[in-house]
Amino acid sequence: MADSAVSHGSLPLAGRRDDDMPGHWLLARMGKRVLRPGGLELTENLLRDADLHDADVVELAPGLGKTARAILDHRPRSYIGVEADEQAVDLTRQAIAEAGSVRHADADSTGLHDASADAVVGEAMLTMQTDRGKSEIIDEAFRVLRPGGRYAIHELSLHPDTLSDEQKTEIRHALARSIKVNARPLTETEWRALLEKSGFEVERVRFAPMALLEVKRNIADEGVLGTLRITLNILRNRAARARILQMRRVFTTYRDEIAAIELIARKPA
Repeated sequence: MADSAVSHGSLPLAGRRDDDMPGHWLLARMGKRVLRPGGLELTENLLRDADLHDADVVELAPGLGKTARAILDHRPRSYIGVEADEQAVDLTRQAIAEAGSVRHADADSTGLHDASADAVVGEAMLTMQTDRGKSEIIDEAFRVLRPGGRYAIHELSLHPDTLSDEQKTEIRHALARSIKVNARPLTETEWRALLEKSGFEVERVRFAPMALLEVKRNIADEGVLGTLRITLNILRNRAARARILQMRRVFTTYRDEIAAIELIARKPA
């Protein structure tokens, strides 16, 4: 993760070692293209629930551009990606070609006009921010949206809401050690409170298992050949294999406490 509190993360540079690279970019280096905690299915639900057809859409931190392509399948009126990493800007531009635009900016300071979008989409990026960073990004989404606009997010969640502060800290530390990013997932109640603090009204919540490294989820997301290619790449790379097995152990250990969450929040009309 970059030092900035609101940047999405650094791409796997050629000289970056596999044993200290952020987990999502290590998986990308191994060939994984779907890096969202709830997989393609939750992304598809998110985009459908966000009602993107004929809408002016802003995506925060598009990364590899996978979701950008899915957004365009919903035939929005316009698409703008806002990405803090220059290499990710190029990847998203390649993914969308002439169908939209991508600007190099932070998610909490997009440079977009007030009330210029009907929908703002963000996946697997708020979790990686501090509490202050989360609030700043959510405030920016609220500013950019028109009255009645939708903010659609797909993030990591802790559950149940009755987890103690000690349990939450333990899980967050385990995640941070394994993925090399200061992940701070929230409970459903905490996510709701954060969105409502910025002025949003939460309209829909969905959950999905956090099964990013499970075979069944990978086949669904990447296909059989894609999953085989990823597996072979991991088997050939000892450092990457050790890291990914460590990540999988953490996900397995806390499978009952970690989930993917979708929230659709509306800016009051």
